[in-house]
Amino acid sequence: MTFRYIGSKSRLIDQIAAYMGPPKEGAFFVDAFCGTGVVAEAAAQLGWNVRINDNLHSAVISAGARLISQEQAAFEKLGGYANAIAKLNAAKAVHGFMWSMYSPASFDSCGIERRYFTEENAGRIDAMRALIAGWSKAGSIDEVEERLLIADMFGALNRVANIAGTFGCFLSKWTNQSQEKIAMRCRELKSTSVRVEAMVGDVFDVPNGPQDLVYLDPPYTKRQYASYYHILETVALGDEPEVEGVAGLRPWKDRASDFCYKTRALKTLSRLVHSLKAQKVLLSYSSEGHICMEDMKAELSKIGKSTMHPLGAIGRYRPNKVASSTASDVNEFLVVVERPPAQLSKTPNKIVKATRPILVESYA
Repeated sequence: MTFRYIGSKSRLIDQIAAYMGPPKEGAFFVDAFCGTGVVAEAAAQLGWNVRINDNLHSAVISAGARLISQEQAAFEKLGGYANAIAKLNAAKAVHGFMWSMYSPASFDSCGIERRYFTEENAGRIDAMRALIAGWSKAGSIDEVEERLLIADMFGALNRVANIAGTFGCFLSKWTNQSQEKIAMRCRELKSTSVRVEAMVGDVFDVPNGPQDLVYLDPPYTKRQYASYYHILETVALGDEPEVEGVAGLRPWKDRASDFCYKTRALKTLSRLVHSLKAQKVLLSYSSEGHICMEDMKAELSKIGKSTMHPLGAIGRYRPNKVASSTASDVNEFLVVVERPPAQLSKTPNKIVKATRPILVESYA
């Protein structure tokens, strides 16, 4: 992963992995808010079967790409992975959706000059995405290879994006890196594979069983990921949505998370943990979050034994230099919740919103 993701656990992964334990036969490590997949990747390295979920296609694609092996992405019909990347880098710019909406060319179409990308880079993003879609339609690449290339596109466009850290908005002045020519890169693929199931949907509908280990990392803050990473979602889907405002946001409110609302977060968390069938749950918690630690402890104590383990302090998300000079560190914790075996048969059925089973597949 080559871009900052709000709430990423990349700096804490060794501490979190220490609480995973060895994999149980047939059981899954369930990363229900997978984000970019750094925690799921660590579980896979320990030998766990992995099930990833998020309500954003772009997150599931990013997380899934971390788990793909060399054997699963041979790109036989394109002459290998490196050759596929080279073909994409050679694609000539076209005047497509990204060019018309997220480069200065947007001024002619909507009267707003959006400076996410230079016109040349935006046109090349359009060309790359169209080429990937064409390969997929022609059968030159399979679904795993397609999503690997889309994930590689995320890294490439981020390296030249004229942004402060997320895609919530663009900068008024061009940065030096935004003037560089976009280029995709091969990543190092895994030498071996584990069973991976990926889905895009509601967290309440993620399958889990008593022997599974469930990891939860809810947003906890007011930042809605669907709006902060809207361009990645558009690239992931390859669609052309109606966009609004100066930032050109795609419609995102149907993906808004209850965890991002202070008045709903604790109640939603309690319902979620209650609804799980897994006997053991790992829950990430941050002092930046708007759930009171004492209230969380009280709720979790109703479910089973819970222990809170400090993981240390990390730098707060900083969108710009001013924020960097004033922001304090964030204290991170991992809560281990263990439900007594007698409770497992009493676990309530899954509730709340309907799932969006847009992507369900196995990389095994």
